[in-house]
This record gives sequence, structure tokens and C-alpha cells, in this order.
Amino acid sequence: MGRAFVVRQVSMEKTAAAKSKVNSKYGKAIYACAKSGGADPIANLSLQQLIEKAKKDQVPAHVIQKALEKSTGGAGEDYASARYEGFGPGGIMVIVDCLTDNPKRTFQDVRNAFTKSKSKLGGPGTVAHMFDHHAVFGFSGNDDEVVLEALMMADVDVTDVEVEDGKVSVFVPHTEYFKAKTALTESFEDIQFDVDEITFIPQTDTEISGDDLPLFDKLMTLLDNAEDVQNIYHNAIIVK
Repeated sequence: MGRAFVVRQVSMEKTAAAKSKVNSKYGKAIYACAKSGGADPIANLSLQQLIEKAKKDQVPAHVIQKALEKSTGGAGEDYASARYEGFGPGGIMVIVDCLTDNPKRTFQDVRNAFTKSKSKLGGPGTVAHMFDHHAVFGFSGNDDEVVLEALMMADVDVTDVEVEDGKVSVFVPHTEYFKAKTALTESFEDIQFDVDEITFIPQTDTEISGDDLPLFDKLMTLLDNAEDVQNIYHNAIIVK
């Protein structure tokens, strides 16, 4: 299917929670980003990216505005990033990114999700080295060469450009996100991004089937329902 399919699959699965849960996660992320880097999206490019993504996922404007106002209100929660890695059913690799104000609670929730799904939680670096940390852009098109030329002219460090079924997928190192997006928007008028994110892309895939499938679903559900989990990445390919 190509890597573009993998990115779409991960994106769909990590936003499969109830709408209220999605809104809560974005609200927390926007608050933490604005508090650490400033509440002005023009000056805080990471915040700008996050707000754009929230709008694309149909997060209401009042949720975004409330998080921004809260970030400038003085005292408040202090959130820290936490990443957990491990192996899920069938030996799949899993990365869990969290944003927490209570590390003990977060670790307990993540550990329970792995334990209850017969999975194994590992230490830092257990599986991350088997994923590429990339910025990914997807949009309609059929000419990868003209896209590659535009990016190279802007001195963007391009990892790959693919064309599949009338869709162009651009992969660049995560540190090149803003440079790449600027180059694309300036080079192609009215470009509309179907995919616009920084994500972990597995270098290899693992097929899971049979008795591993309900365990996989249980792991994803428990993680997605955990209060502090923001994103889940994995290399599973479902075979039914």
C-alpha cells in the first residue's frame, strides 16, 4: 500500500475516541503549548500548527479560545511530555505519547493498558529506533517531480515524495516541518492538505490476526481512553 496508507491508518486510529475526548486532548495540548511558548500563534509556530490541526479535526472554536485564555491566566497546571514504548499483541511495536501533570497516574494507566492486553511495556528507546520521526504532507496531485523541485529550491531536506492514486505524499524530517509547509503553500496556489502532521512512521510492518486482534483492540481502546494519552503509533497491519 505504500507509506501514505500507513500514515492515514495511524491518523484515523489515534483520533477514534469520542468527540469530547478529542476536544479535551486538544484543549490540554493547546494550553500547554501556549503556556510554554506564548499564546500568539504567529510567534509560536508550534501553537499555530496545533490550532490548525484542531480546526481540521473539528474542535470547536470556544475550546481553542478557552485553552488560550487559560494559558495567560497566571497560575495553572504544569504539563510535561512523557513517552512510553513497548510491544503489543503479536509482537507489534507501540509508541505512546502523553501530556501529564501527574506522571505516576499516567504511568499506571499506560502500564495497565499493556498488562490487560497481554502486552509488554519497555524502557525508553525500546522501539522508537524502528520508527522514522517525520513531518508528512498529503495533497491531491500526480507530479512528484515538480513537488520535489519546489522543495529543493526552498532548501528543504526531503526524505521522499510519493504519488499514489492521485495523491502526493511528502516526507521530511520533523525539524523541517515549517520550512516544507511554507515551500508547498507558496509554490502551489490553493493547496489543500489531506495530511499535515508530525508523526512516527514504522520502518517495518507486522501483521496481526486471529486471537491477537481482540487484544490489539483492547490495547488501543485502553490507551485511547487514558486521560493523559495524546497520540498512539504502531506498526500493526490488521489481517482479518
